[in-house]
Amino acid sequence: MQRGCASSALPLRARLIDFLIQSAHKLQVAPTVKYTALSIFAHRFYPRCLSRLEEQGNDVENWLLQPLRESNLQLFALVSLWISTKIHTSPCLSVKIFKSLGDNIIKEQHYTIRDYLEAEVVLMQVVNFEIGMNNSAFVYFEELLLQFKGVAKVGELVNFEAGMDIMDLIYEKEETSMLYTNPHSLAASILVASYVITVPKQTWEFPVVPWVKFVTSCEEEDILEIVRDILKHVLDVSC
Repeated sequence: MQRGCASSALPLRARLIDFLIQSAHKLQVAPTVKYTALSIFAHRFYPRCLSRLEEQGNDVENWLLQPLRESNLQLFALVSLWISTKIHTSPCLSVKIFKSLGDNIIKEQHYTIRDYLEAEVVLMQVVNFEIGMNNSAFVYFEELLLQFKGVAKVGELVNFEAGMDIMDLIYEKEETSMLYTNPHSLAASILVASYVITVPKQTWEFPVVPWVKFVTSCEEEDILEIVRDILKHVLDVSC
């Protein structure tokens, strides 16, 4: 799924999310690593970091947080990925791999290994060491799509990559990323949106919305509302 505008024209938060996603692709990490990193960075670190700066202003002592440059936030995005690999992969990726990537894609600042280690400590302190991810919309979507393929032949036509593209795009805006607070409803809605986007219209015979309502116990009205929000956001980005 291609963007309709250059990354440099996006707001700061969207640029940082895009930076993290592209970094995950360059590192070829598993989707669970990417989405855990997005959860750590977008839902915990970034908003708490901004809140701390509002409260403490110039009293924030660490040089990585004051001033809060885009390059420093890019460093924290890479550190979020590094932490996520520690959770999900064994052995985890070496910090040297992240430094090498950062040297190539962070343009405004050069960071040492020690800077990455310091950034990890700072990030953990900002998020109060809350780095777990118990409920993952990605895991629910993956399981739901597998079930769908088991009950309907048309399920083979639903594009899994399109579903992940949708999840990536939802993270761009803070208001849409809040959909991740209800992972079951979001996963059900992503499946329906992926069905609408990737399955040829002439094959729309299976009652996908009633089916996901039955399987997930989510309200049909909630699913349809989220699907509308997803399609609006996807079409807005693509146009």
